[in-house]
Amino acid sequence: MQGKGRGMSNFLKIHPQDNVVVCLEPMAKGQTLNLSDNESIVIAQDVPAGHKVAIKDIKNGENIIKYGYAIGHSTEDITKGMWVHTHDVKTNLEGILDYKYEPDKDYLEKRKSMVGSKKASFKGFVRANGKVGIRNEVWIIPTVGCVNNIATKLAEKAGAYVKGSVDEVVAFTHNYGCSQTGDDQEHTRTILSDLINHPNAGGVLVLGLGCENSNIDVLKPYIGEVDDKRVKFLVCQQSDDEMQDGLNLLKEIIEEASSDVREEVDASKLIIGLKCGGSDGFSGITANPLVGRISDRIIECGGTSILTEVPEMFGAETILMNRCVSEEKFNDTVNMINGFKDYFTKQGEPIYENPSPGNKAGGITTLEDKSLGCTQKSGDFPVMNVLEYGERTDVTGLNLLCAPGNDLCAATALASSGAQIVLFTTGRGTPFACPVPTMKIASNNTIADKKSNWIDFRAGQILEGRSFEELTDELFEKILRTASGEKLKSEEAGFHDMAIWKRGVTL
Repeated sequence: MQGKGRGMSNFLKIHPQDNVVVCLEPMAKGQTLNLSDNESIVIAQDVPAGHKVAIKDIKNGENIIKYGYAIGHSTEDITKGMWVHTHDVKTNLEGILDYKYEPDKDYLEKRKSMVGSKKASFKGFVRANGKVGIRNEVWIIPTVGCVNNIATKLAEKAGAYVKGSVDEVVAFTHNYGCSQTGDDQEHTRTILSDLINHPNAGGVLVLGLGCENSNIDVLKPYIGEVDDKRVKFLVCQQSDDEMQDGLNLLKEIIEEASSDVREEVDASKLIIGLKCGGSDGFSGITANPLVGRISDRIIECGGTSILTEVPEMFGAETILMNRCVSEEKFNDTVNMINGFKDYFTKQGEPIYENPSPGNKAGGITTLEDKSLGCTQKSGDFPVMNVLEYGERTDVTGLNLLCAPGNDLCAATALASSGAQIVLFTTGRGTPFACPVPTMKIASNNTIADKKSNWIDFRAGQILEGRSFEELTDELFEKILRTASGEKLKSEEAGFHDMAIWKRGVTL
């Protein structure tokens, strides 16, 4: 990287082949960028921080190069010094593509040999099935949205009975469980059963209405065998007083879970979810590559990471495909990518309706621009597995998960696939949390300072001269402390959310 990555300038050139640089601060018309001792350019118009400026003349139709890859093409002649953004750039992406598996096999084997090469540990709750939780919460999981208010009120009242190692009682409300058909209903049942079995829950009250499609009797085969001291069921229509009955069951669950103790656990038991939202022009420069290094570190310790947001792989998918450990996993990735595109077209929606208004305001111009930054969260290790929506991972290393880019849907999907913690990078800021601890990692220090009540870690320090190596060590230690019980900002605020991906007909 050339520029202020080491605290030396007011711009950043990410890759030697790039024909644009990223402004690290607002630039005024007439200001000079010193590209080298022998070359400088004059800014042709005011340019916001995080946005791009041409450092070469770019002809109409010529590719815009950032990260060493094309992020679209110019729609007019652009002279060096001009602002390069949505007004003069268009995506190169269109339609469903054919792909070829072209791995660097020596590189893949070298990286695979590094799995488990490092050691670390944290203090977690080892469950009877061998899974490890990083929280000891009691969850209330409604089978249907009709009982959401009962679930919320039960959680509120049961808080008075929390004791011992139980962190809190949380109700995860949602709008589904009835009036759904086919795969849409199956996905709801799968996500609910995944959460009921999640190791971060020391116990669960499954709260049903009674007449819903996904009622408790229907849901039980999806849940499987459970410890009846920790997982209890209540059908509200069959109860004379669902509030009192619910509280009685929660007291029993809390009593059982309260004696659980943290013990030293190898970091190979960690599963981290990788997510970004409210991205800006710095996300692909600071926070996302930092999280990619964390993904690598976790895998070097024998652990697992999960990358999702399939629409935000479009334009960078071949990078992931060529890192697949086998042709079988390559084909699974191709099917995931093209299947998601087919999902868009069947709904009559454009495949490449992205980035969002907030992304554009932050300096992200095209979907390729966004995706090349987004996929850096995956680090450099091979893709070992590809998961369907709602599928729980049982493969160590980097997993890809089929889920949308929507923050809450994707983060919930990561939790349901087994992630005990989600690393969430952001340049715009967001207060939300998913069913598991959700660590907010700011790409720039402006948002970290402004929303210090949201942000857990400042990746923007990269722009001040801190090295990736230093911050990787610091963030990894923070993750281990979080896994050992240290609360994140959203947890301190009492935020807990979930969302199920709605894909079908509502009756």
